[in-house]
Amino acid sequence: MAQSVSAFQAAYITIEVLIALVSVPGNILVIWAVKKNQALQDATFSFIVSLAVADVAVGTLVIPLAIVINIGPQMEFYTCLMVACPVLILTESSILALLAIAVDRYLRVKIPLRYKSVVTPRRAAAAIACCWIISLLVGLTPMFGWNNLNKMRRTQEANASHTAFVIGCKFENVISMEYMVYFNFFVWVLPPLLLMLIIYLEVFNLIRKQLDKKVSSNSSDPQKYYGKELKIAKSLALVLFLFALSWLPLHTLNCITLFCPSCQTPSILTYIAIFLTHGNSAMNPIVYAFRIQKFRTTFLQIWHQYICCETDKNTNNLDNTELGNWQLERVIPDVPYLDLQKSL
Repeated sequence: MAQSVSAFQAAYITIEVLIALVSVPGNILVIWAVKKNQALQDATFSFIVSLAVADVAVGTLVIPLAIVINIGPQMEFYTCLMVACPVLILTESSILALLAIAVDRYLRVKIPLRYKSVVTPRRAAAAIACCWIISLLVGLTPMFGWNNLNKMRRTQEANASHTAFVIGCKFENVISMEYMVYFNFFVWVLPPLLLMLIIYLEVFNLIRKQLDKKVSSNSSDPQKYYGKELKIAKSLALVLFLFALSWLPLHTLNCITLFCPSCQTPSILTYIAIFLTHGNSAMNPIVYAFRIQKFRTTFLQIWHQYICCETDKNTNNLDNTELGNWQLERVIPDVPYLDLQKSL
């Protein structure tokens, strides 16, 4: 039996390490691309960088701590609680970054003429800071008292254990399932996901309306702009869909655990749900590479220039073209919208 458990843990650790090895370099590449390419340096991509930072932290911090929790070493209660909390912080940070991205895309199509005056770099930075502060407060709530300390103390007293409060460090031993379901899921996960769904539906509706208007009036500039916005919105909506697909199974299992204590959830389902949540941190760079051309060209440039140490004239030309387009957008950002004032 011990060998079977050990083999299972080894397989779990191997999969987690593989996820980290994909997630960390991929998201560092995203951050590097935004820093390198000025065409990617706007509010939307600032929020994407915040999301990438959270995903890097999943690979470098959460996955190693998850491996520790899986092994279940003996440690003091609050030490174990500190090991369990980072995943809560980073999950909330990712959700709020996705919400900020959705709001940003909505503003780009709802108020294109005023967008650059409303969404300034300073306001974007303030929004990112607020997202992280809220994430810290939500994720550290168990440290403030909403945890299983009293429950574990009663168990320890019943078992007449040690004087020092030491437990086997498991997530469910320290984190209250009421906190996970009522507070974390029902307040800070599900409502933002539903709100983002509504926002993206409205974004697609606005873009479709504008495209129909511009097609009928034979105006190519607004059509080009809204066509580009539609592509980016689809890509970012895909990121949201993958996040929901990755996280909802684990929250569903938490609900089953809370509302049906007698129900036995197969451990393999729990592990699959955990792998999905951690694996989500590796998905976004792949989506960006395949769906957003600015990211794809910058990734290729970084690969050739810094990884392969090649100096390619075509790569340099790509960079100059991207920079030229970005500078043109900065100089005349509202050309496509000259005839939208009546319709907005």
